Amino acid sequence: MMTDPSLLNSELELQQQEELYQQLLLQTMGQMPTENPDSKVIRPQPGMCVKTLSEPGKQKVFVNICQSNSVPPPPELSREELVELLQSEDPSGFRVPMSLGEPHTETDNNSQGCTAYDVVINQEFFQKCQKDPLFQQFVILVSVEGLENKYNLELSRDWKVLKNRKFLGSVSEQNIRTKSRPVIQELQPQESSTAAAKRPEFTLLVEPPVGDPEYLIAEINLPGVTSCRSLVLDVGEDRLVLTARPSLFHLDIFHPFLVDQENSVAQYNNNTQILTVTMPVVPS
Repeated sequence: MMTDPSLLNSELELQQQEELYQQLLLQTMGQMPTENPDSKVIRPQPGMCVKTLSEPGKQKVFVNICQSNSVPPPPELSREELVELLQSEDPSGFRVPMSLGEPHTETDNNSQGCTAYDVVINQEFFQKCQKDPLFQQFVILVSVEGLENKYNLELSRDWKVLKNRKFLGSVSEQNIRTKSRPVIQELQPQESSTAAAKRPEFTLLVEPPVGDPEYLIAEINLPGVTSCRSLVLDVGEDRLVLTARPSLFHLDIFHPFLVDQENSVAQYNNNTQILTVTMPVVPS
């Protein structure tokens, strides 16, 4: 029986294309170095300095809340909506984009050693918070909670805003991510479409279901999507954005957990047409 050599060549080309795709997929998942990381260096402006204490050691901690237009603003929030939010069962459902800097050692007015953290928020939102004590306390709260979640801290809620100091230490540059690390990325340019994208059905699961969560799992139904090559997925610390090209689906959600975006993985099942995103939860 003779074998058509053109078929063998086609199979070889398909195998080479698949190997190239797997290589690019590994690159998008951070397993291979990339030359152009989606981040930039900013130098924020001082804003206000908050003094508090670590628990249970009662060590002085200073939180420098800085401002920069390079950080995106949160969704619009009126004072009435903020009051309702703070009285709700889940006030953490409202997310304020921020950049949390590394701890640095400083000395206070008494020449005693202390630890300082720099938090950068959107400049316009910071100015809004300065005009209303309720917003000011809210942004301090979310900054403290963000530091606690990222660095496994416990900070006192009995804080004090320093009147004559906007920053402790010296303002340093911060490297902020301009785009969440892509787990699945579009590899070939697609034709633009004017059709409106639909919001897909999805489910968020926590593992284990009882006790401290270790993983947040998103299961997203994508009927009609035949390959993961048409998907663009961005996983942020508390946000998930998915687009199925060309303009089939679009999902943009915030979740109440801080996840390890570097080690998050995604798998698309062509048979069930379900995308499963597994995100390790950062211990609180």
